Amino acid sequence: MNPTFAEIEKANSLRGNEIKKTPLIHSPTFSELTKSEVYLKAEFRQKTGSFKIRGAYYKIKSLSDDEKKHGVVAASAGNHAQGVALASALEEIPCTIVMPKNASPAKVAATRGYGANVILEGINYDESSAKAKEIANETGATMIHAFDDPQIIAAQGVIGLEILDDLPDVEEVYLPIGGGGLAAGTLIAIKEKNPNIKVIGVQSRSFPSMYESIKQGAITASGGARTIADGISVKVPGQLTFSIINKLIDEIVLVDDTEITKAMFLLMERMKFVVEPAGAVSLAYLISKKPAPGKKVVAVLAGGNVDMYLLGQIVDKGLAAMGRLLKLSILLPDRPGAFKDIVDEITLANANIVEVVHDRLSSNVNAGSAAVTMNLETQGKEQADALIEALRQKNVQFTLLT
Repeated sequence: MNPTFAEIEKANSLRGNEIKKTPLIHSPTFSELTKSEVYLKAEFRQKTGSFKIRGAYYKIKSLSDDEKKHGVVAASAGNHAQGVALASALEEIPCTIVMPKNASPAKVAATRGYGANVILEGINYDESSAKAKEIANETGATMIHAFDDPQIIAAQGVIGLEILDDLPDVEEVYLPIGGGGLAAGTLIAIKEKNPNIKVIGVQSRSFPSMYESIKQGAITASGGARTIADGISVKVPGQLTFSIINKLIDEIVLVDDTEITKAMFLLMERMKFVVEPAGAVSLAYLISKKPAPGKKVVAVLAGGNVDMYLLGQIVDKGLAAMGRLLKLSILLPDRPGAFKDIVDEITLANANIVEVVHDRLSSNVNAGSAAVTMNLETQGKEQADALIEALRQKNVQFTLLT
């Protein structure tokens, strides 16, 4: 059964107070960077930190009394798990979530915190999903699919209604695609109201499964390379989502981890928004490609559940990419005053020393020498380049590590 515009309107009417209408926020910063009028759909402010609660809540609320007695089961490593767990708690029904053994401890703890029975099984989504189906067959629990379900798709489509309510004259909408539930629902909503609005899906270059499927005209397995955007790391799109997206999508584009990292960093620094990698891909494409100069565009920021360790790396890599964090390995003669000469150059450049590691013992450091690894904070690429040139003029032996 294909989801319809009427089903999307029904999902909108049944969400009650539990599902937020998330804000659509105009960003002068990103408008200037992209040469477009950029509005950010803040789905990372949704309950559980992701749009996934929309579909899970509507699907579970729509179950019959008998189905609710048997409970629900789902497989997920992250946002869908938390959405199903919270929706089940709100409806007071049993819930089992199967998560991979290597799932983030923070996400496992959050899912358990919503009251779900969490089972760790398998090392990837496919193995966890197989276990979830086994539990569903044994117990009679309803399997809640992450994206390939008409009611899930319909509830995600409410995002499209909200965008049009807040910005009726939007010209282009950019959103992430993993399995395709968000894109399929939003496409149905937007194209029903105004087929002239362009909808562009964004995938990770490491998992371009929907991109390749549309290109081939049939569902195609694709992807597997390592990426920080684990939330859209789907090798095989859904049958239902593919059929909808293939018919309605205007374009699917790709971004890499470097572009995603920059978008996440800028969101934190300029907007004070913490957005996960999969949730930032739409803005990453707008920043890196500037595809819609002068147009009024919306970027859907789909989720904000980012691992704290990864967040620290994003900050460092973002600073490095903008020339504001330099990492140097310097080889010095092991004599008094040698390091002071380097510090003097850094001081003249008005850079800040963040970290220093002094090494005399490694096998690649000759006797009579010392290796110093330094992390330096600068005001930008121009200042960083000036410092590098000054060190070269002084014949300092160094290697640039960022």
